[in-house]
Parts: sequence; structure tokens; C-alpha cells
Amino acid sequence: MTKTTETKKRSADEIIDMMLEDYGTSREAVLGEKGLWGMLKKRLVERALAGELTHHLGYRAGEKPEGAENQRNGYSKKTVIGEEGAMEIAVPRDRSGSFEPLLIAKGQKRFEGFDEKIIAMYARGMTVREIRGFLLDQYGVDVGADFISTVTDAVVEEVQEWQNRPLERMYPVVFFDALRVKIRDEGTVKNKAVYLALGVGADGNRDVLGIWIEQSEGAKFWLKVMNELRNRGVEDILIAAVDGLKGFPEAITTLFPQAQVQTCIVHLTRYSLSFCGWKDRKAVAQGLQNIYRAESATMGMQRLEEFEQSSLGQKYPMIGESWKRNWEEVIPFFSYPPDIRKMIYTTNAIESLNMQLRKVIKNRGHFPSDEAATKLIYLALRNITKKWKKPPVTWNAAVRQFAIQFGERSEERRVGKEC
Repeated sequence: MTKTTETKKRSADEIIDMMLEDYGTSREAVLGEKGLWGMLKKRLVERALAGELTHHLGYRAGEKPEGAENQRNGYSKKTVIGEEGAMEIAVPRDRSGSFEPLLIAKGQKRFEGFDEKIIAMYARGMTVREIRGFLLDQYGVDVGADFISTVTDAVVEEVQEWQNRPLERMYPVVFFDALRVKIRDEGTVKNKAVYLALGVGADGNRDVLGIWIEQSEGAKFWLKVMNELRNRGVEDILIAAVDGLKGFPEAITTLFPQAQVQTCIVHLTRYSLSFCGWKDRKAVAQGLQNIYRAESATMGMQRLEEFEQSSLGQKYPMIGESWKRNWEEVIPFFSYPPDIRKMIYTTNAIESLNMQLRKVIKNRGHFPSDEAATKLIYLALRNITKKWKKPPVTWNAAVRQFAIQFGERSEERRVGKEC
């Protein structure tokens, strides 16, 4: 520490000691609403604003040079909200009205970082009422619902940019899934589906490709989604994993004719477990695992029949029936090499993603609009995807198998990605 720095620190300590003598050292005296800390913060902001005006005018207060066209013009009161509550400050003005402060800009009512706190609470699923209550309890600030909506609406443009961002040219696997939410539409609360596309890129990293809200699905809707993916740069999808989405096969093969549509093993297993009591789920999951890990479709069917004859299969006959009903869509799965199969059925990202989104949505009775639902789900996704880890160590083996299984469709795109 230099001598100058030591001198400054000693001077600052002396000043602080003097103020503590005047204010006292109790918690209320230092950190209370009218305590030393609040006074210091207020004065520091006001002094900084005064310094900005001095820089803008080119001269200090009381030192106006002859011929200066602009000058100080008093103060205006302004209340700003920060992490520790509302604070009233005096903002200096100039006669010409050309002063534009940087610390707290004109029209700014909140310190930097405050909006991010509101958005973070919203993204975790807190309702507007809960956020208002939290701000009142923690900061003593009573804000209206419109205020919170204005803050969260700031991400709408970000959502649009995200939904239209360029995508990779090829995805080895894309999972398509849906969540059901209640949304007000034309004065009536309706059940709508929020469709998500989760892509696994050529590098093994996962990415949510988009969000689409629709009341009913069909070939026309899915054709619109496929056109959007195409327009955003996707040229090929090797495997599309879905769960009986109406009109999906016809739509994807129109724009991606070589894509293989595969019933998602994760979805089929999840549906099967919905028939079980909690105490049986682990054993049923193990029995289903024996089916989709079979070496061939013939062996898989044999194990399915063995499961049906077991005590669990007899207890839950609907499980065997559902697998047989979807068996034609399951069969292609057995044609994939082991590394690709393992990558598909161990990729529980779509299941985990839906579970986390449901936790965020569950506090909502209904959304006032499609935009409101999209806004919350996007913010939730932004939080969730930050925690995603790198590709599994088995990804390189799967890449080699993709190259063998799909030939130039896989290899050519990967080379293009690296260029």
C-alpha cells in the first residue's frame, strides 16, 4: 500500500469515526431507514450528479465564466427504487435542459440491478401479487401490477430475437414435446399446448430450438414449425423423437424427407409409469428398461411378452397394451447401434426440462395471453439451461455411430460446422 493510499484510508476512517459519533453505532442508527448508511448513499448519489453537471457545464458552482450560455438551474426531486428501498434525491438541472445525467438517466426510476431482481423472481414462477408482497416486505416499496408487467415486458424483444436466432444446419436428434397450460383467449380461459423442440447438436450440446403455443395440433401447425426451423438454417434432422403428436410425421417428412421419426422411449416410459403406484415404479421402470435395451426388435418383443406375464404386467395390463399399440413406431429404435440407442434413452433432458417448467407454471391459475405464457417460459428456460452440463463422455462414440448409420448426412454437416 502506497503512502498516498494510506493517507486517504486514514482520512476516510477519521471521517467515518466522526459520523458514527454523531449517529451512534446501533443497527438502527447505521442501517435503519434514516440511518447513516442511507444518508451516505443519498449524499454520494447527489454529489456524483452534481459532479456530472459540473463536467457538462465546464465550470464549478459559483465560478461561472463570462460569456457562458448555460448555467445551473436548481434541483428537481426524484424518487428512485433500489435494493434497499425507495430513496428521494435532488437532481441538479441546467437552464438549457441539455443535461443528461449518466448515473441516473432521465426517466429512470430504478437503480441498475433492481429490474433484474424482479425478472429473476418472475422467472422462478412467483406471481405478480407475490412479487409485490416481497418488494413491500423487503424494501418497503409498494409498486403496482402495471409496474411489474412493464419491467418483465422488457424481455419480450429478447424473446423474439431468441425465437428467430439462426440454428445449426444439422441436428442428430431433436425431441419434440408439449406442456398444457391455461391461457385467456378472447375472454375465455382455454387449455393450450406449449410445444418445445429440444435439439442435440453435432457437438452433443443441448439447445431449446423454440417455443410454440397452439390450441390444437395437426399437420398444418407442424408444417409451420418445420418451415420456421428450415428458415432459421436447419437443413437436416437425423432422428425426430416424438410422442404421438398428431400430424407430425406428415409435416416433418415434407421438409425433412430423410428424417427418421422415432417414438420417444422417454415419453413412452413416462406414460407407462403413470399407471403405476409409487411403490411399483422402480420395478416397472426396470422391466421396461429390459425391453428397450434388447439386442433386437424380436428380442424386445419377447421381453415385452415376458413382462406382460409377470406379476407387475398382470397388475398393470395397460402398460403392455400401450407398448404393443406403439410397437411399430418403437421398432426403428432397435435398428440403431448401441451407442445411439443409449444416447437417446439416457437423454432425460426433455423429461427434466418439463418437470422444472411445471414447477414454475404450477402457481399460475391461468395466463392473460399467449405472450405472457411465452415470456414466463422463456425466462424459466433461460435459468434452466444455464445449469446444463457438457455432453456425456459417450458422445464421441455416438458421433462415430451416427457417421456409420447416416453416412454423409452426418459427416458432411459436421465438417461444415467446423469450417
